[in-house]
Amino acid sequence: MKAFTYHTAHALDQFSLALQTVAQPALQPTDLRVQVKAFSFNPVDYKIRQSRSAADGVPVILGWDAAGIVEAVGANVTGFAPGDAVYYAGEFNRSGSYAQQQLVDYRLAAHKPASLDFADAAALPLTAVTAYEALFERNITYTADSHVLVIGGAGGVGSMAVQWLKALTPATVIATATRPDTIAWVKQMGADHVIGRDLPSELARLGIPALDVIFSTTHTKDYLSVIPQLLRPFGHLAVIDDPETLDIRPFKTKALSVHWEYMFSKAMYGYMPETQGATLAQLATLVDAARIKTTRTKTLSATVENLRLAHETLEHGTAFGKWVMAW
Repeated sequence: MKAFTYHTAHALDQFSLALQTVAQPALQPTDLRVQVKAFSFNPVDYKIRQSRSAADGVPVILGWDAAGIVEAVGANVTGFAPGDAVYYAGEFNRSGSYAQQQLVDYRLAAHKPASLDFADAAALPLTAVTAYEALFERNITYTADSHVLVIGGAGGVGSMAVQWLKALTPATVIATATRPDTIAWVKQMGADHVIGRDLPSELARLGIPALDVIFSTTHTKDYLSVIPQLLRPFGHLAVIDDPETLDIRPFKTKALSVHWEYMFSKAMYGYMPETQGATLAQLATLVDAARIKTTRTKTLSATVENLRLAHETLEHGTAFGKWVMAW
């Protein structure tokens, strides 16, 4: 099979991914072998490119979002058959979706939304599962009086967080965005209010005295000093990025909860991986009911030059929504 691979961890200015022919890995009992039709890009892609090198001579294949057609199923697979159209986010410690074929544990996959083509579907899995786990698997109750702030509303995860909240809760959803194009995008995703970076003054302008939940998807370190004052007592902060330090003491007097979200945890530790497939099945139903839409904003043809462009755009933080590459 053909795949975009590299051998040594490297920075963007040494970009060395190449389209090569590699051996197809052996199908395991719980695996689907998928003919990848499209895959999308996430910040984790360039972070792993910067830190992971080939092991035992096996080149690194990045990618943690894909949609395609099942070619074969393992002996223990249920619910899928060859010919099924599927989508999934994959596993952190296995070869990824920058390839024409990929193996994925069937419990992490779901049937593709019927109303979407492969490129639109490939934009969704990782960010959708991340947002769902952060917001709906933390014993948080949402009512019509709830106010939820999504920091980084135009990003891939932020875009899905806004849509999940609007589809599944009666809460008021506020999201941050600053450029005209990202503000328009966040509004298109369904946010009730879009605000800038000065959170205290922006929320005061809206007449919102306290927030029930803050979901920080980016630049958390820039907001840590104000987050405790913005949350109500017993409020919740969910975080997915990596602030160098997080002093928990300011969160004590309000008895605030801090939730780390890491989409790969369930597969890495064998903890309820089937719930990720179930989340994607629920998402497919909502997409086909026109209650959630794809977050794809750009589709690229499968070339090394376009691959580098995608990584460069991710590293510079200038994209919004999701970029997709189609074979």
